[in-house]
Amino acid sequence: MKRLSAISKITLDGREFFIKRDEMIDPYLSGNKYRKLYTLLQTPKTKFTKVISYGGTQSNAMLALAAICKKKGWEFIYYTKTISAIIKDQKFGNYYEACSFGMQSIELEYDLYKEYISALRLGLDEKTLLIDQGGADVSAKEGLEVLADELREQLQEEPYSGIKALATPSGTGTTALYLALSLPEYTVYTTPCIGSVAYLKEQMHSLHTIPKNLIILEPKKKYHFAKLYDEFFDMYKKVQEAGVEFDLLYAPAMWLALLESTQESILYIHSGGLTGNRSMLKRYQRRR
Repeated sequence: MKRLSAISKITLDGREFFIKRDEMIDPYLSGNKYRKLYTLLQTPKTKFTKVISYGGTQSNAMLALAAICKKKGWEFIYYTKTISAIIKDQKFGNYYEACSFGMQSIELEYDLYKEYISALRLGLDEKTLLIDQGGADVSAKEGLEVLADELREQLQEEPYSGIKALATPSGTGTTALYLALSLPEYTVYTTPCIGSVAYLKEQMHSLHTIPKNLIILEPKKKYHFAKLYDEFFDMYKKVQEAGVEFDLLYAPAMWLALLESTQESILYIHSGGLTGNRSMLKRYQRRR
């Protein structure tokens, strides 16, 4: 079968980790967004005329959807809470890139956001597709099965044949869930990067029963999504110096959890999302 990404090796705190380089698939459709939106990528242009989604302005899924819609010729409408002036004025980052692809951004007041989003499904016509925040949808299963088949083949080879555990960070948990379901012979580690373990389990249960081989690592402290943490920046720099750049939103929490709570040989699925690093690094620079 065609392999979409290779495997690299790094050494971190004296441990060897293998990295599935999914961030190299495509600059805008990389990592778990390529896998989760795989079915949409295969969808004929004539199937839809409009795609609607919602979420944060740092969202990698937002940018991936904007890129797909531009390629397919579909209208893309994206709902967010009130957007800061700093993000609106930036000439870089996920929000800027998505707007450059033709995304129509609609801001909703914080108090009205949840109710409005809940009503988005009402009255949709057959040419309009609604995609939940982060690409959390059962259609993601197909793309994760493609990844699973690719991994199963690669992990039979040396020096990877001894690996029995995989890792990927979670927002909605869609990637980790379907990966674990597709690879029951492997342990799959994840950690919540948005909300608590309870919230992550709730998101997963809305898609499927959580399998026993999916292990959710509890963070040592509560982290708020997209806020700045010194330990996140330090971990970002440490892994970058080891040879691979990761995103500043999800990856630091996963690496911290792996170093704190695991011992075995692990293959980390690089979930991409590097386009947002420039704006995040600016924020860390202002803080320091």
